[in-house]
Amino acid sequence: MPEISIKAEPIFHFLNLPLTNSLLLSIVVFIVFFILAYGYSQEAQKAKKKVFYYLFNFVLKNIYQLFQAILKDKTAYFFPLLGSFMLYILFQNWFGLLPGVGSILIKVSENQHVQSVPLLRANNADLNATISLGIISVLLIQIFGIKFLGFKEYSKKFVNLSNPISFFTGILEIVSEISKVISFSFRLFGNIFAGEVLLVIIAFLIPVLASFPFLMLEVFVGLIQALVFSMLTAVFLSVAISKEH
Repeated sequence: MPEISIKAEPIFHFLNLPLTNSLLLSIVVFIVFFILAYGYSQEAQKAKKKVFYYLFNFVLKNIYQLFQAILKDKTAYFFPLLGSFMLYILFQNWFGLLPGVGSILIKVSENQHVQSVPLLRANNADLNATISLGIISVLLIQIFGIKFLGFKEYSKKFVNLSNPISFFTGILEIVSEISKVISFSFRLFGNIFAGEVLLVIIAFLIPVLASFPFLMLEVFVGLIQALVFSMLTAVFLSVAISKEH
């Protein structure tokens, strides 16, 4: 029977800190992400560029145009953040679908019990990772809101004692900002984790190629979830840096 675990499993410990299978895959994705970014920056400085540069540049240009519809003249300023969000989450989602991720098992001893756990696990199928992304996104939204409007002007959105209605709506705004972390993290985690469970169950019930259509579906879902996360961040940024009228 297939075993499904909501939490990521520790593979080994480093300096008394557990290294989980989801964190291990995220390190791999980070290295690949860095190599691609470095290769693109090096190609951009050459007079005669390779096909890799034009393909990657085509992808970046289309992503830029998506954010431009929301952020207008501020797109260039925020694109490094939003583009990184989208590509990093996309790579994490797609790497979780590669052969061997979730299927290569190793023996791990925990609490004097030996169990078989996956060596690699999709990082966004770990709630710790998606909550971290949600916290980073919401914190940066507040920081940029203060940067563009000033602390006094931005804080009026949350603390306004001019009248009871403004005070009450300020409390609602605080709750709304906190709830964004939950919304970001559980939406991403739920979709990616559900996709993994679906693929495992289908592969267990009908082992021969039956999971291929569902795998293609998860490739599309991974793209959509990366797009949703980054686009929502762009929308919230646009609202945060806009002056109220």
